[in-house]
Amino acid sequence: MPGKHGELAAEGGDSQLSAKIRISANRIWLAGLGAFSKAQKEGTRTYDALIEEGEIAQKQAKKAAERAFRDIKAKASESWDQLSWPSLQHVFEDGVARVLHSLSIPTRKDFDALSHQVAELTKVTKRLSDAMEEQGQHTRR
Repeated sequence: MPGKHGELAAEGGDSQLSAKIRISANRIWLAGLGAFSKAQKEGTRTYDALIEEGEIAQKQAKKAAERAFRDIKAKASESWDQLSWPSLQHVFEDGVARVLHSLSIPTRKDFDALSHQVAELTKVTKRLSDAMEEQGQHTRR
């Protein structure tokens, strides 16, 4: 019986691959017919045993598929939970900030820094103004 699909493909072109697949399918069919024939000769006991084995194999495959589905579902749910609104909002805000910066448009941070500088200049100007007033009052006396 042929090995892995990669080995089949490596052995030749599409026609060789399809010929090997046909041979393999034919052998599987013949094995099934042989099992059926043997079951008929040996009676219903072997036939029933084959049915039981088939049912067991089907249940195992179903359990494995359900387990894999649960694992995938849990991982997807876990990934979704990690994408919280604050993290998405942060990503969005960073993207907008980069675009604004590339367009040389000031951001809120830039305005806040400018407001802070204006407040500091206002304080200094007020102190200078007050100092000049005091000097003016002293010189008038």
